Amino acid sequence: MKTLQQQLGNYGLYHRSKRNVLTHFFGIPLIVYAVLCLLARIYLPVADHVINGAHVFVLATVIYYLLLNVSLGLIMAVILVVMSIAAAPIASLSFTSWLAVSIGVFIFGWVLQFIGHYFEGKKPAFVDDLIGLIIGPLFVLVEALFLLGLYKQLEQQITDIAGPTKP
Repeated sequence: MKTLQQQLGNYGLYHRSKRNVLTHFFGIPLIVYAVLCLLARIYLPVADHVINGAHVFVLATVIYYLLLNVSLGLIMAVILVVMSIAAAPIASLSFTSWLAVSIGVFIFGWVLQFIGHYFEGKKPAFVDDLIGLIIGPLFVLVEALFLLGLYKQLEQQITDIAGPTKP
């Protein structure tokens, strides 16, 4: 498994334009939320409990993030749990409404992504490496933390791999 720095640095190669990163601040959370809305409708009986597909997705994703970095994994755990809780009301809608809202949010999130990559002049990272689909949310988190002046060493390590950001 690649290190956190390698994963984020590789993802960063496709995201040096500040306009592209800005569209990702909105597009990626919308996509993740839509996926959670879709998965929350899949119910799985486990012993005396019922879990849903969103729970499984969050658990698997958080484990991966924790393996990369404990503190970032914990932050992502909080964000993903809150998003999965927010997805529950959408999952409880009628089938048609649930599907329309979930797919609509998903498509809108991807439209924002592709607008960002138009500004960037590069294809999305996942085209070359599917792991980019799971690294994207973590990249958005660290970019937000960098704006707050946090994780400066990680920011420098990513810049060393991907190069400086452009306006």
